[in-house]
Amino acid sequence: MEEGHSNLPDDVDALRAIIAAQADRLAEQARKLQSRDTLIDKLKVQLAVLKRARFGSSSEKMDRAIEQLELALEDIEAAEAEAMAVSGVQASSSTAGPAKAKPSRQPLPDHLPRHDVTHQASCSCPVCGSSDFIRSGETVSEVLDYVPASFRVVRHIQPRFTCKGCDTQVKAEMPSLPIERGKSGPGLVAHVLIAKYCDHLPLYRQSEIYAREGVDLYRSTMADWIGKASTLLEPLLAKLRDHVFAGRRLHGDDTPVPVLEPGKGKTRTGRLWTYVRDGRPWGDTIPPAVCYFFSPDRRGLHPGQHLATFSGVLHADGYAGFRDLYEPHKPGGPPTILEAACWAHARRKFFDLTKSGKAPIAEEALRRIGKLYDIEKAIRGEPPDVRKAAQQHSGTPKVEALRLWLDDNLKRLPQKSGIAEAIRYALSRWKSLCRFLEDGTIEIDNNAAERAIRPIALGRKNWLFAGSDKGGERAAAVLSLIETAKLNDLDPEAYLREVLTRIADHPINRIDELLPWNLQVLSEMA
Repeated sequence: MEEGHSNLPDDVDALRAIIAAQADRLAEQARKLQSRDTLIDKLKVQLAVLKRARFGSSSEKMDRAIEQLELALEDIEAAEAEAMAVSGVQASSSTAGPAKAKPSRQPLPDHLPRHDVTHQASCSCPVCGSSDFIRSGETVSEVLDYVPASFRVVRHIQPRFTCKGCDTQVKAEMPSLPIERGKSGPGLVAHVLIAKYCDHLPLYRQSEIYAREGVDLYRSTMADWIGKASTLLEPLLAKLRDHVFAGRRLHGDDTPVPVLEPGKGKTRTGRLWTYVRDGRPWGDTIPPAVCYFFSPDRRGLHPGQHLATFSGVLHADGYAGFRDLYEPHKPGGPPTILEAACWAHARRKFFDLTKSGKAPIAEEALRRIGKLYDIEKAIRGEPPDVRKAAQQHSGTPKVEALRLWLDDNLKRLPQKSGIAEAIRYALSRWKSLCRFLEDGTIEIDNNAAERAIRPIALGRKNWLFAGSDKGGERAAAVLSLIETAKLNDLDPEAYLREVLTRIADHPINRIDELLPWNLQVLSEMA
């Protein structure tokens, strides 16, 4: 080191040049180190996100953990009750130790049918032996019981008459069955559809369940029913889709669906697309509805075909396949579809960062976005003018402050860091993210579509894959009717049962009478 010092020149300018060169080298090394540290931080964030997706407590895993805990509690409580029964100990405060919190006993529902069982008293008085009694009242104890679902054979009887005057034969007509020349009634076909597409029970499992009740229904037979019922429901599905795309506000999303490759023993990935029309958050009285489409891939041409007749605002995520929809059809003209980006997706970028360690900027972003959701929660269901006024008064200042804060942080952050990427994701969609401030009929996020996708994600765990592209299309059609019935607070099985009872004889020009909000579903059907 001393030898190096002895070699330094005596000239001041030369020393300054050496110092400047060393400063440049140190600055370059610092930049390289900062770039390396930024890359390491970015990779750590990505790894943490991937680990949470692979090994973390996802909602489905949390559900399974809860189910396991519930089962453990059931076993403990059942074992305790069994021990008490064996020992003859009564669960009272004097013998069972500290009082346990138990659900309060609620009255049994009034809408359930009552079945009276009258118990006869002894024929003679246990005290004096007299058999002469005067009724002085009664004690009624209600218990909840269960009668298993059961099959029944419906006998359609058509009396025949002969005219005395001309011998003409007259016979009463019976309504058409949903499966022509079949042995299945509308209730059974509806039940099979609901079990497969709503309760996610494959047909082979249904066949096993029915066999336990002494009824042999083969998988192939039920598959035939589903195919024919789907054909019967096609005109109704077309009306439903017309209703959805007639709206001016839609929520769109898609999800992967494995599709079996015939003869290859493996699956490929298809897509189920959903479009939701639901104006209830802004007080619209038009009935909500949802429709699904299946496609063998995720190419952008599919949403273009689905939305060919739609014009208005589309709530959607940042999927590239939607971008062409937002372009004007004519040069210089306005686009027919406006994008409303989703704050839930923007928020998720920041949320992921908070799970990989301390992230004060991400946490502050979540807090600020949460304030926007507080406003939305307070005005949900209000008319559009009320919603717009509230957003202009309270939401706009918060959004403008958030934009300035994000811009300021982005200038000071390493550009390749995870937090910088999250900020750029939001800023690149800022105009679309802010559309909800300009119109009371535009929502803050795309959660309506994500809720519509959730039943499909749950179903994948049970039915594993669609048997073919045609099977995917059939699933999309039936799910459209089932989920729309749910949106309108109808029991989907009762709705399908009533539709299948009527549709074969219903005039095609009045098919809209069978849409969920037009059809009065009977609470009890013979």
